[in-house]
Amino acid sequence: MHKSYQSILPCQSRILKERWDRKYYDEHRDKVREAKSVVDTKPPTTYVHLHLKLKKLQLEEERLATVERDNRILLEKMSQIMRTKGRVDNHNDYISRSLNKEKRRRELIRVTQENQEILKRILAREPEYNHLEWDKEWEENENFMDNVSRYPRDWWELEKQEQEMRKQELKERRKKDSKKSKSKKRTKSREEKSPEAREEQEEMEEKDEDKSEEKDEDKSEEETEAEEAATTG
Repeated sequence: MHKSYQSILPCQSRILKERWDRKYYDEHRDKVREAKSVVDTKPPTTYVHLHLKLKKLQLEEERLATVERDNRILLEKMSQIMRTKGRVDNHNDYISRSLNKEKRRRELIRVTQENQEILKRILAREPEYNHLEWDKEWEENENFMDNVSRYPRDWWELEKQEQEMRKQELKERRKKDSKKSKSKKRTKSREEKSPEAREEQEEMEEKDEDKSEEKDEDKSEEETEAEEAATTG
């Protein structure tokens, strides 16, 4: 095994060099193992009174003792009631007598009289500001603002109303145009066909009219939305 050992420093005998190195390494490990740490890494000391709270246990025992005593007294009373069918004396003939009753009554009367006088003064007082004059002044100011302002009041609501009127006018125009065109087509087709075919055609045309009206309404809504987007943009 000594031939496989490769020393760091040059040496004449690998066997001796290996033994010496192993001895030095063992001594080094012993020194490291027996070295005393500079920092105290021991766990902190534990105190019994922090973990075992005797005072708390004593208070808990006293509370349980009082609860047990009260329960025992209540049980004795209940058993006595069950044996003797219970007798309760709830009569109280005591008449309450107060030394300052008359004084408190006079004080209450005085306070109520003062409150009534204050209320009368408040109700009899006329206001210093006339709200009717304020309303007139506000109306005049609004008229002045309307004359000076560039746009009328609630102009966004007026725009909405105008857009709705335009939508309704467009719908009415399209309905009229579609009815005129369809009436012309019907007259031409009726003149060419027999009476039986005319009746069938009339039924088909009524169905087509309902469908076309729905489509026209959808188109008019889309166009109006596009116009609104263009105006807002």
